[in-house]
Amino acid sequence: MNDENPHDSSARLDAGEILASVGEAVYRWDVQSDALTWSANAGEVLSIASREAIATGRAFAQFLDADNLQARFDAVTRSEQRDEGRGVGYRIQYCIRPDPKADTKLWIEDTGRWFAGPHGKPIRADGTVRVINDRHERESRLNYLASCDDLTGEFNRHHLTEVLAKTLDEAVRFRSSCGFLLVAIDNLARINESYGFDIADEVIGAVGKRIRSLMRGKDTLGRFSGNKFGIVLRDCSPDDMAIAAERLLAGVRDEMLPTSVSPVAATVTIGGVTAPRHARTVVEILARAQDALDRAKDKRHGSFLPYRPSLERETQRLENVRATDEIVAALNERRIFLAYEPVAGTRDRKHAFHECLMRVRRTDGSLLGASDVVPVAERLGLVRILDHRVLELVIEELAAAPSLRTSVNVSPGSTTDPDWWAGLGSMLRVHSGIAERLTIEITESAAIHDIDETRGFVARVKDLGCRIAIDDFGAGYTSFRNLRKLGVDIVKIDGAFVQNMLRSEDDRAFVRTLVELGKRLKLATVAEWVQDEQSAKMLEAWGCDYLQGALIGLATIERPWQEDRTPMVARGA
Repeated sequence: MNDENPHDSSARLDAGEILASVGEAVYRWDVQSDALTWSANAGEVLSIASREAIATGRAFAQFLDADNLQARFDAVTRSEQRDEGRGVGYRIQYCIRPDPKADTKLWIEDTGRWFAGPHGKPIRADGTVRVINDRHERESRLNYLASCDDLTGEFNRHHLTEVLAKTLDEAVRFRSSCGFLLVAIDNLARINESYGFDIADEVIGAVGKRIRSLMRGKDTLGRFSGNKFGIVLRDCSPDDMAIAAERLLAGVRDEMLPTSVSPVAATVTIGGVTAPRHARTVVEILARAQDALDRAKDKRHGSFLPYRPSLERETQRLENVRATDEIVAALNERRIFLAYEPVAGTRDRKHAFHECLMRVRRTDGSLLGASDVVPVAERLGLVRILDHRVLELVIEELAAAPSLRTSVNVSPGSTTDPDWWAGLGSMLRVHSGIAERLTIEITESAAIHDIDETRGFVARVKDLGCRIAIDDFGAGYTSFRNLRKLGVDIVKIDGAFVQNMLRSEDDRAFVRTLVELGKRLKLATVAEWVQDEQSAKMLEAWGCDYLQGALIGLATIERPWQEDRTPMVARGA
């Protein structure tokens, strides 16, 4: 049992002993005399042979690394704070070299408080020091990752754009010119396939080093994205930019790049813009450099093109901005809705199902059809959002009308979109019994783009309980083998051939062949754009199952089935 009195002075903790045990040394610095008094363990903590070697502030300064930005002398004697009677605290980090002849460095955290004399100036400082090499390494690593790309060691995109912003500001302020080059490694996907991703990463790193070796010292390099580097060119005219670009093209093209397996040949394509002449903001610089790079790729890989203003491109850009705003506004304001076009049996002309078509109501009340909106949305990357909204509307209609059967188009981009799949799956789970009444349509051109990928899409849709239709069948000339391989349920014959059957013997023969192909594969066939009774009779004679078009009824925003007393179930639909 311990009978010590905790209040007995002999049992008090020794602060110096505790500090020594945790690897900290204590000091007192008399500023006026420069005397520096240390605790007994200072030499051990700082890896310095004796305390006598650091007995003064000036002597301690001899061990400081030349690259330090701040030391204790600065923190104390140059402090802008005032001592109000309790001293002024400070905490700084600096590097020392215990042996000036060796490469060993110790990062020190110096924490203390200085006290002022009668005139308000520092006369004494008390503090502790400890080695923080591990923490400094972690902090340095985090700072490095915050500003640099881990693969190439060059600036990352964020830091590169910060440099670009400062360079542009200087160019505007001093009425000079700067430039920005966007450098893309060509055919990196081919390198991935041929050598593997690790070697492709080595190629990216090697290209970065090659570019760095060819740059002026005052310019800045950074990794802009996967296969792209950005270069900020200071004090750069359009002619200077062209010279720099050609030097980079030749430097990468003319010599093989070293990798761990073998030298690899590579080329780069470059787009560039000068500012503020052709771009007055960072956003404009990046967009116009990308525009120039895209045009250079269209022209020829391994080439350079500078950005040049184009009224046509600027008009298109403004139109893209306007169209994006209009589509997003229509989504937010619930101005996306459906039109319904009936599909009827060829013999009985009873409605079998309705194709749901997207419509957009503009702010002036006029309507836009899918053909007006979808191509623009695909170009702007908005079509997946539209597809998801249309799918929601279709499911709502099916849930509200238990006898209704519908079909709906999906764009190629949505077929591989996880969000679209998640939406379809969750909505079908919420509304049981709907899947068997829903047909998903994909265009033939999209289907044959990647047969194996389309087969996967078809299988997933059918696993959910829905049917699959190939729209615009005939436009892509799908082979018999590929059509059978896809495993779809319905083929919709492209109306461009159907509408000309009476005038064109070729179209007549082609449509009949497609109908017979469908029958042979036991697929339901739908003839689109049927406009007259004579064509309908011809299609009936050939064995076409369903008709769609002006003869049956055009798309309407009304709900035809609410007044339609015809059965909703038909063969194969």
